[in-house]
Amino acid sequence: QVQLVESGGGLVQAGGSLRLSCAASGRTFSSYGMGWSRQAPGKEREFVAAIRGSGGIAYYADSVKGRFTISRDNAKDTVYLQMNSLKPEDTAIYYCAAAQKTHEVVVGTPDYWGQGTQVTVSS
Repeated sequence: QVQLVESGGGLVQAGGSLRLSCAASGRTFSSYGMGWSRQAPGKEREFVAAIRGSGGIAYYADSVKGRFTISRDNAKDTVYLQMNSLKPEDTAIYYCAAAQKTHEVVVGTPDYWGQGTQVTVSS
């Protein structure tokens, strides 16, 4: 069993930045692909970013490429999402995800989900 706890959400103006964190516990963190998905009101949950266990390869949704950066610190069992140049359309609940196969994070079927953290971008 893996427990995921997100933090770092909040209210920010358009053009601003936020950094989300996801602390994991329960299993060997470095063996899991990690990532983030988000769900806006009235919309389906969508993939945002993922990173392999080693941290060497990352994947991004087209909508966030060049603005968001995913990273991980395996010594701290934590994955981060640095969000820059935020837009009102980035407003959503952001969920941390973990999977033994990183591909499962990308396609939205991870082994574990966090409880989510709200990000609101005002115009």
